[in-house]
Amino acid sequence: MAKGKRKKQAVTEATVASGKMSRKEFEKELAKLQVELTRLQTWVKAKGARVIVVFEGRDTAGKGGVISRITARTSPRVYRHVALPVPSDREKTQVYIQRYIAQFPAAGEIILFDRSWYNRAGVERVMGFCTNEQYERFLALAPTIEREMIVENGIILRKYFLDVSQDEQRRRFEARINDPVKHWKLSPMDTESVRRWWDYAAAYERMIRATHTPEAPWHIVPADDKRRARLNLIRHLLDSIPYKKVDMDLPKIPKAQPWPKGASEGLGAGQPIPGHY
Repeated sequence: MAKGKRKKQAVTEATVASGKMSRKEFEKELAKLQVELTRLQTWVKAKGARVIVVFEGRDTAGKGGVISRITARTSPRVYRHVALPVPSDREKTQVYIQRYIAQFPAAGEIILFDRSWYNRAGVERVMGFCTNEQYERFLALAPTIEREMIVENGIILRKYFLDVSQDEQRRRFEARINDPVKHWKLSPMDTESVRRWWDYAAAYERMIRATHTPEAPWHIVPADDKRRARLNLIRHLLDSIPYKKVDMDLPKIPKAQPWPKGASEGLGAGQPIPGHY
């Protein structure tokens, strides 16, 4: 057996032994789901439906990763990724939920909240960025807000919590530190979550218990295996919405204009960039 084939076989056997999904298998299944995501997109536009998907979870759990797989083959005009920054001085004086409501969908939109109003029950609670009174008031009001302002208004709401183990979180932080292209993901706030693991555990458990309702339940996604977590979450999202395939009136490609006399191929203006590759 050739050396390259032996190496490939060894990698495959190691992947099977570890129980991990291979990249090839993951990409094959993801491609199928991405087709369905575009069908959901077409249905949402045709029906004027409104969808909110909340992604919460521990740091490094993979919220951004699954969102990027959802948006990779879909229209940004339909699937809108919302990741709000730290509130401005003005926003700090508003009603807490106000800046999130401003991002709610219009007809034909799917809003993907990369962290959401649940910041108050997670980061703000653990790091002391809100008072105990503000925290308790949020937990009391969140179910009512979700029921009355979202679900009863005809908006489809899905809430996902990606859960990662303590050892896996530490491993992922170390990987970020060792990979220059992931340095932008690091912040003192994120690494503090490693030290305060059990504070966050208590805060998230209380949050989910207080806001898990029949109208807006929490769906827990085990996320130590990133590939399976991404596929399972997307599959659940698709299965939970009663969309149907909508036939599209696809355009036909017309004949091009006749080639003008004296015209040359390519642009005759501007400066080409160097061909380094």
